[in-house]
Amino acid sequence: MALNKHSKRLTQDPSQPASQAMLYAVGLTDEDMNKPQIGIASTGYDGNPCNMHLNNLGQEIKKHTNLNDQVGLTFNTIGVSDGISMGTSGMNYSLCSRDIIADSMETVVNAQSYDGLIGVVGCDKNMPGAIIAMLRLNRPSIMVYGGSIASGKYKGRKLNIVSAFEALGQKVAGEIDEKEYREIIKAAIPGAGACGGMYTANTMASSIECMGMALPYNSSIPAENPNKLSEAERTAKAMKNLLELDLKPKDIVTKKSIENAVALVNALGGSTNAVLHFLAIAYAADIEFTLEDFQRVSDRTPLIADLKPSGKYLMEDVHSIGGTPAIMKYLLDNGYLHGDCITITGKTLAENLADVKAMEFEEQDVIFPTDKALKSSGNIQILYGNLAEEGAVAKISGNEGLKFEGKAVVYDGEQAANDGISNGDVERGDVVVIRYVGPKGGPGMPEMLKPTSLIMGAGLGKSVALITDGRFSGGTHGFVVGHVTPEAQNGGLIGLVETGDTISISAEDNSITLQVSEEEIAERKAKWQQPALKHNKGILFKYAKSVASASEGCVTDKY
Repeated sequence: MALNKHSKRLTQDPSQPASQAMLYAVGLTDEDMNKPQIGIASTGYDGNPCNMHLNNLGQEIKKHTNLNDQVGLTFNTIGVSDGISMGTSGMNYSLCSRDIIADSMETVVNAQSYDGLIGVVGCDKNMPGAIIAMLRLNRPSIMVYGGSIASGKYKGRKLNIVSAFEALGQKVAGEIDEKEYREIIKAAIPGAGACGGMYTANTMASSIECMGMALPYNSSIPAENPNKLSEAERTAKAMKNLLELDLKPKDIVTKKSIENAVALVNALGGSTNAVLHFLAIAYAADIEFTLEDFQRVSDRTPLIADLKPSGKYLMEDVHSIGGTPAIMKYLLDNGYLHGDCITITGKTLAENLADVKAMEFEEQDVIFPTDKALKSSGNIQILYGNLAEEGAVAKISGNEGLKFEGKAVVYDGEQAANDGISNGDVERGDVVVIRYVGPKGGPGMPEMLKPTSLIMGAGLGKSVALITDGRFSGGTHGFVVGHVTPEAQNGGLIGLVETGDTISISAEDNSITLQVSEEEIAERKAKWQQPALKHNKGILFKYAKSVASASEGCVTDKY
């Protein structure tokens, strides 16, 4: 079995007696010292349903790794629950956690000279963090997603995490009372697993499987399905095969495989966060992949999945109709994926899908055939204009319409926006502007799920637009534009918008424009002063000082 060239078989290195002694102390035998050592990194922790089961899954993977002539060595890294931190100052740490995860996995695997890495991950930022680390390390690696949650139930309808946020908007609007609001919250999430719709966790898990860095079906098997634990044996065998083939992440992650991932994101109606994460993944892989590439793939990929947040169904429903591979096979057979990309099975994508049962459309309406697509192009749209000279990201499912023009209602921060929406300051036809919440200004580019959920819950979802230099949860829907760059903190025009200004947004020509004269803009720029950073020490200070813009994936190792 091939060993990574950076690794040291310490029993054969007489200059490392302390290292040998420490490994004997943790229980390794003479035979173990000559086996590949595999780091098994879990983002498991008790305080989040997305991650609460991951340590057990990691231990099962370790058991099978050891049974397959390898030494599994588990370690942990952090996670942030986006659902718990949403709408609070804790959300400033969410995107930041992606890079801490990447840094910590890289640190342990390099410092300990492990031959390979298995990342056992759950919530949104866990997955791109693990992939970024794997690409930096470039040693045989596998990502294992812990799976999505089962749906909740209340009065005969399915619930999920976004139901809880939208219930708050319904309560504020007087549509439900406090008792019903509490009942919805209690019933929304029944157990372990990541948020059930095509939100960021399922978006990233599905697309990373399509990119080739997770095993077939890994993204669509639910967290509490008995088959999830059975993935441990498949994972251990796949790692052994990767070592024998010396097949590494940079052999798998190519421009074509990233295009496959982005095509699946658009076909499934996935999260705008995928843009940030695949820009960062491409950077870690030394691949030139830009916002223009996202638009190019979106233009040629139809939206065929009726999944939440814009649609009806959840990831458990995808599992019931054949899982992610069935959708990928359909896309491949119709020319939307590159079938020749190698994957962690050692086979190409086309070979992995060869025996997958073809998608059937007669008895299900989760996935539509391309001739009945919900939208002829993807839901991820890249907008440009004087408000976003370096680009902005819109999520347009078609349900919201393709154009919007209205008067700006401006808020410097999320809490001010939440208060304003709750107090009735936003009316039909308005464009809500939330700024100074970008990568530097936030800091950490928090997600604006609470404001959009308040808008939806108040019945304004189809009559109000929202733009921000922050980002959106995968659970967000409505006419929304995020990732506006340059951000307000860096002097972007979004920082100069005034309440009452007219803003035009079009997904027909992909434009976002502040309808104010150049002379007026010049006068406002002359008066603008850059605010001080919101933190002067700690991780958020370091993040604000090092983070690249959203149009560059918010990477922290570029400048």
